[in-house]
Amino acid sequence: MALLMAVMVISLTACGGNSGQNANSSSDTLDREQSPVPTGEAETESVQSETGSTPEPSEDTAVAEMESTDATDSQDAPDKEGGKVLVAYFSATGTTKGVAEIIAGNMGADIYEIVPLEPYTNADLDWHDDSSRSTIEMNDRSCRPEINGAVEDMEQYDIVFIGYPIWWGEAPRIVSTFMESYSFKGKTLIPFCTSSSSGLGSSGRNLEELTGGAQWLEGMRFGGGVSEADVQAWIEGLDL
Repeated sequence: MALLMAVMVISLTACGGNSGQNANSSSDTLDREQSPVPTGEAETESVQSETGSTPEPSEDTAVAEMESTDATDSQDAPDKEGGKVLVAYFSATGTTKGVAEIIAGNMGADIYEIVPLEPYTNADLDWHDDSSRSTIEMNDRSCRPEINGAVEDMEQYDIVFIGYPIWWGEAPRIVSTFMESYSFKGKTLIPFCTSSSSGLGSSGRNLEELTGGAQWLEGMRFGGGVSEADVQAWIEGLDL
């Protein structure tokens, strides 16, 4: 009897040990299979490997790339700013001033009035009087009346319109003063005049002789009642 009980105890002990080992083995396997997908850099690398593509960049990265692209485009973009235009004019009675303002408005140009240091009076402009100031000046080709003020930075202009009334078939001597006051080398110059009857005549050519290295275009004479449409048509015909 005692021998039988000893055999039974040994058998039960062996079964209990095998049961505990199998449970531990099953638990380790379950933990490994149900462990969560790794996060962070490991997850990113896994996604890239499976899809064959790079994950979407973060917002900060996208902004940085856009700023870099904008800077490159700005450096490569051509300078679209063209040469500037100046309309310079002398007007004794306001007629030439009106035409100059139409030209400046149509061209988007700067405008500069040639103002005499000593203003002309009505008596000065009396061409019937041989002793009037204007008559004396026009009879002296070397006369150069002084100008009040100057053009700021003439170098910035590529195209310059020169306007004046016709006096004795010529541009007033103060316009000669203006032409000799600046370098017009490399610029395009376009004369225009106002007159009730006389044409442009040789006034443009005479002014051209006072400059060097400039390109002179054919000028135009306008009457006192010229319309804006007429002036605009002339400008368009210049093909500037």
